[in-house]
Amino acid sequence: MSKTANALYAGRKRTNIIAMTLCYAATIFGLMWLTLILASLLINGIPGLSLAIFFENTPPPNAQGGGLANAIVGSLMLTTLGVGIGAPVGILAGTYMAEYGRYERITSVIRFINDILLSAPSIIIGLFIYTLVVLPMGQFSGIAGALALAVIVIPVVVRTTEDMLMLVPNPLREAASALGMPRSLVIKQVAYRAARAGIITGVLLAVARVSGETAPLLFTVLSNQFWSLDITQPLANLPVTINNFINNPDPNWKKLAWTGALIITFAVLSLNIGARALSKSSQSK
Repeated sequence: MSKTANALYAGRKRTNIIAMTLCYAATIFGLMWLTLILASLLINGIPGLSLAIFFENTPPPNAQGGGLANAIVGSLMLTTLGVGIGAPVGILAGTYMAEYGRYERITSVIRFINDILLSAPSIIIGLFIYTLVVLPMGQFSGIAGALALAVIVIPVVVRTTEDMLMLVPNPLREAASALGMPRSLVIKQVAYRAARAGIITGVLLAVARVSGETAPLLFTVLSNQFWSLDITQPLANLPVTINNFINNPDPNWKKLAWTGALIITFAVLSLNIGARALSKSSQSK
């Protein structure tokens, strides 16, 4: 091997070592902060964990005990309604983009708008729903909060659905069409079945995305100190309750806020792990 080749090889080797070192350093740096956050949540949140958290309502200021039952139930209601509204719309829009309008110009426009919406700050969405729903109704409500979460869910599900359906091989569609199946049945019986795991993964990721959103709920649903299942009125929810409690000097409220943050964090972490596992299982088949 000539000197030129040796010098070239040595230079590439040095570049590779530097690049790998930077990659490892960045990974360690990110994991360090993640570990510190989780450690902080565990240290401050675990002492407040008890059955009362799940069975008692949020306490008044300067009171002892209490729980987060009304906030947990309110968050579950808002998330369920938001995903229930946003997921079907996202799946149908993604289906149109991948199956019916794949080569249409309007699909490119929809994809561009969807990408903008996907990266839009959630507080802007909250202000939009506040102007569109809260002001005409004259009050905050669970309906407005669910709509805000639905707007956040839609672009996530649209992108995932389109991507998963685009990965379905066209020969599968052609074989079904050759048997005389109409287009709608081909999508339902062939495309959806092949992309089912990916679409479900997208919905789970959307649930994880909206579970901890605070900004849009501050402008739409606000919160409620008491137990309520009326979606036409303000509802208690974990993100806003945590925000209110952590900014209050009451030590009991701060303790409940840390516990609520721990519950949300591990719920979102579980959803993300489940989505990743489902995605990997579908790829291995």
